[in-house]
Amino acid sequence: MNKKDFILENIEAIKDNLIELNDKIGNNPELGFKEYKASRWLTEYLARHDFSIKKGVGGLETAFKAEYHYNNIGPKIAFLCEYDALPNIGHGCGHNMIGVISLGAAVALSQLDNLTGSIEVIGCPGEEVGGGKVTLVKAGIFDDIDVAMMVHPANKNRAYSTSLAIEAIKFIYHGQTAHAASTPEKGVNALDGVIQLFNGINAMREHLKDDVRIHGIISKGGESPNVVPELAEAKFYFRAREKEYLEEIVQKGKNIAEGAAQMTGCEVEWSNFENSNDNLIPNENLVSTFEDNLRLVGINDIAKPEDSFGSTDMGNVSQVVPAIHPYIKIGDNLTGHTIEFRNATMSNEGHQALIKAASVLALTGFELYSNQDLLREVKDEFENR
Repeated sequence: MNKKDFILENIEAIKDNLIELNDKIGNNPELGFKEYKASRWLTEYLARHDFSIKKGVGGLETAFKAEYHYNNIGPKIAFLCEYDALPNIGHGCGHNMIGVISLGAAVALSQLDNLTGSIEVIGCPGEEVGGGKVTLVKAGIFDDIDVAMMVHPANKNRAYSTSLAIEAIKFIYHGQTAHAASTPEKGVNALDGVIQLFNGINAMREHLKDDVRIHGIISKGGESPNVVPELAEAKFYFRAREKEYLEEIVQKGKNIAEGAAQMTGCEVEWSNFENSNDNLIPNENLVSTFEDNLRLVGINDIAKPEDSFGSTDMGNVSQVVPAIHPYIKIGDNLTGHTIEFRNATMSNEGHQALIKAASVLALTGFELYSNQDLLREVKDEFENR
């Protein structure tokens, strides 16, 4: 039996465990940075398969790093777990699957003999709220990693994916309260500042590149119609394909915010309310290898390369190490961040996709461990991009 067949048999042997763990996390959703159950269940399973566990890495309570060492010579390939859920919806983005896919791939690979290097499973909390990976990158968790990979559920199979860089900015306007009817002249309306901010940003849209996305909400706008609001707050996501251009857009937004304050007599301040995400740069040698392994397990309906308009903290990882963030199909006509998507992650089709994805991820990892030429090409592409 060749080693790829052996890997597939290893996945088959643990598939019931993987499905059970997927549904267990799916039925017990936890918000970002509070994934105590999911983190514990994932690390307990890895520990039972002889992975050494470090919890709370990067200063994040629910982050972890699990390692299986063949020896100290060879690559360190990281399989990334996500396991946070969305408010009210639960696992409407399928992070219950993501964590288990990476866990399954790592455990299947750990059963092989005569490989060099180490298998790394990195638990990354809080992707939906700005991103634990941002903190983990800054903490140096990826400094000794050669390649990082994960698989995300979707409505299509896709080996190549990108994402937009994102800045999450909160604007707070300060005014002066007054009776809105009897003494309006004594008030300074903070909500007017926010409204002019929206007007200015909407006017700016006409003069931006097509890849830019800006969307915001009024998160605070006053308490009573007969009291001039002394405080108003807006939260915006600014996105663009490249981080450098995004910085220009954000500065224009801040200029508009300052102008809106001057127009209305308010004072304004701003800050990031979530971690910033860099744009995802996929490694094309890794993409090609992953796609070949999709076909090897019988998946041939693979979508063509296409740029995404979403954002992920996997972008920050891709800036410091060769990385991919491919997708596995769990159903047709699905939209992320919905109850229907959540249910699909725990359906029969979702379970089948889970096993396929873990298999493909493990096979791709195996090629990096066993083919030094491929690993060199992956790393050279990263260095020379």
